[in-house]
Amino acid sequence: MIADARQASRTRKGTGTLVSQLVDKLRKSILAGDFQPGDRLPSEAQMTIDHDVSRTVIREAIAVLRSEGLVEPRQGAGVFVLDPPAPVNLPFQDVDSTRISSVIELLELRTAVEIEAAALAALRRSPQQEEAILARQRDLLVLIEAGKATADADFALHLAIAEATNNPRFPEFLQMIGKGGIPRAALQDGQDTSLQHEYISQIHREHAQIVEAISNGDEAGARAAMKLHLRGSLSRYRAIHQRTLSKL
Repeated sequence: MIADARQASRTRKGTGTLVSQLVDKLRKSILAGDFQPGDRLPSEAQMTIDHDVSRTVIREAIAVLRSEGLVEPRQGAGVFVLDPPAPVNLPFQDVDSTRISSVIELLELRTAVEIEAAALAALRRSPQQEEAILARQRDLLVLIEAGKATADADFALHLAIAEATNNPRFPEFLQMIGKGGIPRAALQDGQDTSLQHEYISQIHREHAQIVEAISNGDEAGARAAMKLHLRGSLSRYRAIHQRTLSKL
């Protein structure tokens, strides 16, 4: 019985792999124009020969392609290729972290979301989540003291705070934006080393205030500290933007 179950499990996994492989092949052929809209795909019998797979694999692959809007099975007539669906413009895909106006747009949006995230984290954090926030803060400090890039660690700290809300939509939002929402290069461009270090140190002090308020369960304090942090960043970027425009 156990052996039969294991064999069935391996068979299911193998079928799943074959389906994925066939879907990839057919999708590429359709998108490459090998099959034009309105063309009929080869019959199940022919595809089992062409691709050396079972009818079950063929049917599952066609179901996937149908869900993607690439084909349409017609009763008694076969499977026909459709016009490829229009590409979906995903949000935040055109953000350019080297363009100051893009940075400002993201910071305004983050301000609206993360102020409340900090307040919720102060109220809802678990001991494990609080430890994670403190660990990410320490990671950031180590990089600052070593004079290394901090954008990734900065993002990790903000993500840990978002996760401590225990509302999955907050970290999903930050992950959708990505670490490009915590830029550095535009602000530091043209600055000498001492000014860059002072800027990063200021950011660390602001983070420390946020983390302290969250650790103390201070909802209002966490909200105020995050507001100060993000609006301070907005002010700095807006000042750079104005200087840039004045040079045009």
